[in-house]
Amino acid sequence: MGILDRTIANSVAVIPRPVVRRISRRYIAGDTLEEAVAVIRDLNARGCVATIDLLGESTESKADAARTLRDYKRVVEALEEHDLRSGISIKLTGLGLNLSEELCRANLEEIVEYAGARGRFVRVDMEDSPYTSVTLDMVTGLHERHGNVGAVIQAYMRRSLEDVNRLAEAGVSVRLCKGIYDEPRRIAYKDFDTVRENYRLLLEELLRGGVYVGIATHDEFLVWHALRLIHQLEIPKDRYEFQMLLGVDEELRNILVNAGHKLRVYVPFGEDWYEYSSRRLKENPKIA
Repeated sequence: MGILDRTIANSVAVIPRPVVRRISRRYIAGDTLEEAVAVIRDLNARGCVATIDLLGESTESKADAARTLRDYKRVVEALEEHDLRSGISIKLTGLGLNLSEELCRANLEEIVEYAGARGRFVRVDMEDSPYTSVTLDMVTGLHERHGNVGAVIQAYMRRSLEDVNRLAEAGVSVRLCKGIYDEPRRIAYKDFDTVRENYRLLLEELLRGGVYVGIATHDEFLVWHALRLIHQLEIPKDRYEFQMLLGVDEELRNILVNAGHKLRVYVPFGEDWYEYSSRRLKENPKIA
């Protein structure tokens, strides 16, 4: 990361909200579900599939969690109504994980069942480290009853190799990304090259493990290594997809689509845009 990038990353907390808002418009679909639907329709027309991500994290009450559950159902209904090629992405803290594991587990199963009945896949996002173990436990447990749910693994976490092997053994689909939260060095790799190398290791384990893999990266170095592994291991195209964020490196996105690879774009929307935008700026200041 260059000097300018580091300066931006370290200054996010003091950047005025209107400036963050202006920067974020490119990679957030908007405040409303209608705006997100329009973006996904356009992506589908360009040969991409999508995953819609309702912004917002920790809930403060059971009523908040119930409202979030209803909002996710509205998202699924909109995808059905407009016949869009898209799944949904959810955060367990939005379903009440910070209030009660039992409450969250019940809400998660309800939305997975609701989506599954309509042929939609649910990707359970990975949040910061206090929630890692319980998130993977819930996903693997639910996967035994519902095949339309998958997990996310962050390559910068030191524990991820063990987690990848566990998920592969259970047959759970995995979205592999670098990781975005600010974690302590004792549990997360901090060196850029080390994270890259761990990503390569984890990706090979997943591809060899036989599960469906979402290769989530804008790093062309890692995209090249993914293509190398796909070629060397003779991985069929129905066993993987590339994944990118809305508005980030659209040229590389088009290159992969034109080469015949399935590519999924994550489409975030909602009024709770500030925290998401701040994390993205810290992770990738070049967005600014």
